[in-house]
Amino acid sequence: MLAVGPVERVWARLSNVARVGHKSIKRFTDTGRIAFGCPQFNQKKSMQASAQMAFDDASFAAFLAARQEPDWLATQRRQAWQTFGELDWPNRSHEEWLRTDIRMFGLQRYGLDSSPPESVELPQPQLATGIELGGATVSLDSASVKSHCEARWQERGVLFGDLGTLVSKYPEKIQPHLMRRAFDVNYDRFAALHGAWWSGGTLLYVPRGVVVDEPFHAFSAITDGGVDLGHTLVILEEGAEATLLSETASLNSSDGGMHCGGIELVVGAGANLRYVNLQDWATGVWHFSHQKAVLEQDANLQWTIAAMGSRLAKVNQHVGMVGPGANCQVNGVMFAEGRQHLSYHTLQHHQAVSCRSDFLYKTALQDRARTVWRGMIKVDPQAQRTDGYQRNDNLLLSTSARADSIPGLEIEADDVRCTHGSTTGKIDEELIFYAMCRGFSRREAVRMIVTGFFQKIFDRITIESVRQALGLAIARKVREYD
Repeated sequence: MLAVGPVERVWARLSNVARVGHKSIKRFTDTGRIAFGCPQFNQKKSMQASAQMAFDDASFAAFLAARQEPDWLATQRRQAWQTFGELDWPNRSHEEWLRTDIRMFGLQRYGLDSSPPESVELPQPQLATGIELGGATVSLDSASVKSHCEARWQERGVLFGDLGTLVSKYPEKIQPHLMRRAFDVNYDRFAALHGAWWSGGTLLYVPRGVVVDEPFHAFSAITDGGVDLGHTLVILEEGAEATLLSETASLNSSDGGMHCGGIELVVGAGANLRYVNLQDWATGVWHFSHQKAVLEQDANLQWTIAAMGSRLAKVNQHVGMVGPGANCQVNGVMFAEGRQHLSYHTLQHHQAVSCRSDFLYKTALQDRARTVWRGMIKVDPQAQRTDGYQRNDNLLLSTSARADSIPGLEIEADDVRCTHGSTTGKIDEELIFYAMCRGFSRREAVRMIVTGFFQKIFDRITIESVRQALGLAIARKVREYD
């Protein structure tokens, strides 16, 4: 039998698996190649000097001229850039930023590469190995490296690939949605920056009634000091179904950089979307993102979000249920260590009758890490018969870690059922003792308990490879419990 490490051994025992095969270990440890279920992308790019465009007026003009985009998109970008100039950076005097300090962040340190580096060996994605995919995209420093969509889905009208390329080819399908309903460039200066400078990213468009039974995969990476401004746009027309697995990574665990991104999910009437977003940047990356889903009548969304990396992350996640009978489930997994700061603000906005929302976030922290979760269920006056639920559980693995949890309700209707809750605690020493009595080392016992803490989230995720990837990623991070 192949010898396995402690992480794989604990995970195998937790999953009641008697034997861990070579492939299942390799898929999470081999970082030398990118191998997808559709074509194999083994792209290398050279670390040669490349020209950087600073975020200023002159560079913005050159950026627009080089892209040769439709006039409506260029106008949209100019308006966002004007908004950027009119806004100030958020600070701790604003309620939303009260617990998140970005005074050490400096935009002047970063710029968009006009000629991305070559011959860089990209890390192995965690979510897609061993899965038969309907298509895959890869980007490096906001530049598209590869994109592919299987011919059988293209023949049915599905569009999948680099958003920057497809927006010029299919404006009639993209223009009605891009930064119209699910992204507000006026929200803050980061949103305006992204609206003006977004580059690369992913488009998934599924026509009416088309059911795609193979997941799509989008992978974004940055070099040390690099910038990712990718934008994700998913459009599912009435009755369509699809799954998108999206993940981010840095080349090395200590690299720096900046991500300023946006995600728009537009789910049509009766459509069904499963979306997974794994953020696993290196510990020196600043991560800012505005993410929103819009659900029409009887639409269904399962959104799994995992936050593992970055130096500081500030994410706004918003789901708007605009059609009667819309339903969403959001599963949040966060693990923070070192001096990481992860701040996630969620909004469940009920705008129509008989909608249901279910948000569950679970967080584990070790060392001197800090997390902020601020959740809100908002119910408009016309949104009668609302069923809204939100919960945030925090597990502290260190006496120096801190978790701030602020659930909230804003209800303007009178026929609703809305509940929220939050817990914060430490591992019970009796549980560690109990596990050690059954042959686990102390470290294995702690890993098992932490993984068990997240099990309710894993049970809600319907994609086996995602459950496995997140479970192993968490188990790897756990060290001694103090």
